[in-house]
Amino acid sequence: MKLTEAEIKPSLSRLKRARGQLDAVIRMMEEGRECEDIVTQLSAADKAVSRASYQVLVTMMRRCMDPTDLDTPDPQALEKMFLSFA
Repeated sequence: MKLTEAEIKPSLSRLKRARGQLDAVIRMMEEGRECEDIVTQLSAADKAVSRASYQVLVTMMRRCMDPTDLDTPDPQALEKMFLSFA
């Protein structure tokens, strides 16, 4: 199933934000910053990636429930994708 540009835009925004946060984490580690600051940024990046993943899953679920959409993956493939987040 290929998602449209409009469907992936929110997830792309979150992933780009996460990329910036990861760059900040790397920079902070290289500079020897405090662990608490690093963990805060790591947590933010982790949350951004998770939310992007769930946005994609929700979009896929909506598309799978649409009887007019013929481009849906088979149920076993969907189950495998969903379980990869468990």
